[in-house]
Amino acid sequence: MGSTVLSLRIDGELLDRLRQHAARRGMSVQDYVVRTLIRDDFDERFKAAVDETEKFYGADDRVN
Repeated sequence: MGSTVLSLRIDGELLDRLRQHAARRGMSVQDYVVRTLIRDDFDERFKAAVDETEKFYGADDRVN
């Protein structure tokens, strides 16, 4: 899998917050942002899969 450059223009205050979050995890800002995007993408795909499963089996059949 290759890589591609994505350039963003962000507010200085947001960049400072990103730096703080990344530093707490011992990561670069780039790695922190990429990891966050990957996590959010997984969350969306997981929710879509759960929704499809509920449609197939019916939401009323879930065990609480």
